[in-house]
Amino acid sequence: MTADNELILVTGATGYIGGRLVAKLLEAGYRVRVLTRDPARVQGRLWTAQVEVVQADVLQPSTLPRAFDGVAAAYYLAHVMDGVADFRERNKTAAHNFGNAARAANVQRIVYLGSLGNAQADRSQRLLSRQETGEALRRAASGAPVTEFRSSLIIGCGSMFFEMIRVGTERVPLMFVPRWVFTPVQPIAVSDVVDYLVAALNQPASAGQVIEIGGPDVLSYGEMVMGYARERGLRHFFIRVPAFAARLSSYWVHWATPIPARVAYSLIEGLHEPVAVQDDSARRLFPHIKPKAYASVVKDSIARVDAGEVDTSWSDALATSQGDLTPATFKWREGMFIESRQRYTSASSEQVYRVFAGLGGERGWLYGTGLWHMRGWIDRFFGGVGVSRGRRNPDDVHVGDVVDFWRVEKVEPNRLLRLRAEMRMFGPGWLEFEAQPQPDGSTRLLQTAFYVPRGFLGHVYWYSLVPFHAFIFSGLIDQIVKHAEANQRAAVGLQKELVSSPQQNRS
Repeated sequence: MTADNELILVTGATGYIGGRLVAKLLEAGYRVRVLTRDPARVQGRLWTAQVEVVQADVLQPSTLPRAFDGVAAAYYLAHVMDGVADFRERNKTAAHNFGNAARAANVQRIVYLGSLGNAQADRSQRLLSRQETGEALRRAASGAPVTEFRSSLIIGCGSMFFEMIRVGTERVPLMFVPRWVFTPVQPIAVSDVVDYLVAALNQPASAGQVIEIGGPDVLSYGEMVMGYARERGLRHFFIRVPAFAARLSSYWVHWATPIPARVAYSLIEGLHEPVAVQDDSARRLFPHIKPKAYASVVKDSIARVDAGEVDTSWSDALATSQGDLTPATFKWREGMFIESRQRYTSASSEQVYRVFAGLGGERGWLYGTGLWHMRGWIDRFFGGVGVSRGRRNPDDVHVGDVVDFWRVEKVEPNRLLRLRAEMRMFGPGWLEFEAQPQPDGSTRLLQTAFYVPRGFLGHVYWYSLVPFHAFIFSGLIDQIVKHAEANQRAAVGLQKELVSSPQQNRS
């Protein structure tokens, strides 16, 4: 299937795999249509303007025909999370509806991502549901060949399992570890999973096949933790416990990481038995894909975070709609804490930018300036730069400029300012402001703090500041809006005065 003018339907585009898949399909030259229950959820993503968005629900079959109109191939990445009542039956029903609609529309191919492993042996309801979903899809879509990829644990920034490894290792240097920690599995990088999904469109022999995919390494969770610790330069220790303890472990994960106990339990339950690729169909069908080693994925992810390349996390972290405005959100993504706030204002994006681009120096920080200075004095006491550096110009700002204890890292005039912290902290941090013009003439102001914790003290440092952030950052964004609106009123008033002056002179 060539990319020339072919229309591809993607479900689950707001998810971890789906969002990356959409970008990859566009890069390959395909036209993409996204199926979503709530179109607002795809707003703000880097690819939103390049795709067609159709509102539909796989559990409501009457909504699906329009989504399939003119579609050559479809990706089924939608699933009901375990923990929802009757999630297995709901997943089978959704797959049945989707397969029927695909068959009726004469879709050439369906590609589905399932889970690798022996569901009965592992006693994992999640794994069993994924495999039942694939079977339901094949039965309903007979005539529209299904390619089902089955993967073990997917690793990469933002994936559930990798974040469990990352955060647990960073926060807790000593772990009491039950048996599941030493079950061997074959993890695969998220980028390799996406490569397989896209490559299936151009490999006719993959139609109707169940293809097992995995990385080159067979490792236990414990070995992955130690590999991450080595790359991060952390010391980590295990004390073995002679029990599987899935439920107890899930509560520990819930406490120590952002992963909820329900999700952690589901992941751990899939580690009763070893999980590894049993056939070589992936290698035979897709010889050009060379899966990355675990150590390489860890190294690349850490380097990307440490370099401050946070662009890939903005859209997921900040996506919202005006009708569902969230004043503040706190997330863990791409190996960092993300604390975002947003406001809508009648002021223009130019006026909003003018205010936040002029922060610091003699003008101060608009809200809690004394506290900002106190933070600078503390930094100075411990050998840091403090706030005495001020800024080069009270209004003009360029990349590389100093703003008190920040350095300007990125500037987009009338839209964006990103500051990188140069005060002493337990990990790198950034503060970003973005002014987004809205169709109705208003502006959405986004204010986001990014922080990459280093080790246990890095996490303690962040959580100790959260109460202060609630005070300082909320006040700061409110004052930016207030000043921008005041400047807007003043500008409008001046313009009216200038317009009326010639008339008065003539009279």
